[in-house]
Amino acid sequence: MADSRILDRELAHGLARLGLGVDIALHGLVRLPKLASFAGGMEKEFAKTVLPGLLVYATGCGIAVGEAIVGSLLVAGLFLRPTLVAGMLLMILLLFGVSLLEKWDVAGMQLTYLAFYAALLATASWDRFSVDGWLRKRRTP
Repeated sequence: MADSRILDRELAHGLARLGLGVDIALHGLVRLPKLASFAGGMEKEFAKTVLPGLLVYATGCGIAVGEAIVGSLLVAGLFLRPTLVAGMLLMILLLFGVSLLEKWDVAGMQLTYLAFYAALLATASWDRFSVDGWLRKRRTP
């Protein structure tokens, strides 16, 4: 009974990580071919805020690249804890931006992502079905 509960937790963690990873990776990967357009659109959207246009443009490029990297690492389950922390910091950056724009519905959705990241980080000890888990198993005699 205890073994099946442990397996259930490990499976739940692995599948939740995989799902979040696919979502975040595709957010970034679909934007990479049209990066200038995406960043330019952000620059226009933030034109009436206190943020300088060049900073917004550069941040837009960084967001797309960051999403692609964080999401891909989550899919693989590689460097899990630092990747989850990076994903949470990315979400906080996005929350800052949408709060400046007063898009509270989007902020609520991003808080849900943040909570999902937090849950995965809080249960990181259940990580088994990942590259990190495979590496740990190989190092254990």
